[in-house]
Amino acid sequence: MHYDIVIVGGGAGGLELAAQLGRKLGKSLGGERVLLIDKFPFHIWKPTLHEVAAGTLDAHQEGLSYTVLARRNHFSFTMGEFSGLDAQRKSITLAAIQNPEGEEIVPSRIISFKRLVLALGSGSNSFGTPGIENAYLLENVRDAQRFHQDWLSESARASFSSERVLSIAIVGAGATGVELSAELLEAYAALLESLGSNQRFRLDITLVEGGDRILGGLPPKISEQATIALKRKQVKVLVNTRVQELRKGLLITSAGDIAADMIVWAAGIKAADSNAQLGLEVNRLNQFVVDDRLRTSVPEIYALGDCAAAPWVDGKTVPARAQAAHQQASYLAKMFGAMLNEQEVDEPYVYQDFGSLVSLGTTRASEI
Repeated sequence: MHYDIVIVGGGAGGLELAAQLGRKLGKSLGGERVLLIDKFPFHIWKPTLHEVAAGTLDAHQEGLSYTVLARRNHFSFTMGEFSGLDAQRKSITLAAIQNPEGEEIVPSRIISFKRLVLALGSGSNSFGTPGIENAYLLENVRDAQRFHQDWLSESARASFSSERVLSIAIVGAGATGVELSAELLEAYAALLESLGSNQRFRLDITLVEGGDRILGGLPPKISEQATIALKRKQVKVLVNTRVQELRKGLLITSAGDIAADMIVWAAGIKAADSNAQLGLEVNRLNQFVVDDRLRTSVPEIYALGDCAAAPWVDGKTVPARAQAAHQQASYLAKMFGAMLNEQEVDEPYVYQDFGSLVSLGTTRASEI
């Protein structure tokens, strides 16, 4: 199979780019020229995974089918896991797909391209912390759903235990950690409404941050206001606290041991280790190094979103935020559309920071 543009990764940036290009290239040509690849059959916006984990958002209702989106926006979609790149031959390999019993249902495939866009996203950065396998990660919808199922089980256990307490430690006080704290309080408040008085339990949430304040990527005033709001909701906030080891039911930190029935790791992001094996230049976080046109070190191969290290200001790279992926998708859609129509357009990508929103829940969660 050959396509003019192949996009690997159906996150916010990759999906938006495919949709924009499909609409630009028209009904008759879009599906034959633009291919989107993802290992899952439906898209859910990654910044909402903490809501799926808490159960305040239903992934089945909010998820968007890639096949439906492809049909409506005139691009092609195929499900598969990216497993290799041959830059010289301008082709990629997709691993075979197996059913739950381990039987192969779709063989390994090779897809050639004229231009390739890597929108592979990122995962959690454990920073080499021992015992990371004892923590929940929120990298995809399956992770979030697994946490939600266990959260419900642990809540049931706590409601019938002698202590009547469920303790949760969240490592990392960026947007994900802070918002997860608030969403869990929302879920807890809703759960209490369905329990009898003899089944009620206390939810203890500890937010652990290695830096000197939470929401370190946002202005200090926002950080201070969020800290006050969380403490009012009875969330214990620990800053300047390094996590040294994770054990089952226990978080060992520089400030002492923290007992926790559940531990969530939200301390940082890192692109996949396999990115370094593709023959493209990467940085220490395994992000693809791109120029101000979002081009990687190999011609006709581009990268956007969390997996890309794009130049910004003062030697910094563009932050891994949804708004950056959106802007990069719009930029590439404009550039590729011009290229495919044999027009000359050559302008750099410039990131614009329009600020960030952090949700700390509703009034009900603060009154429990």
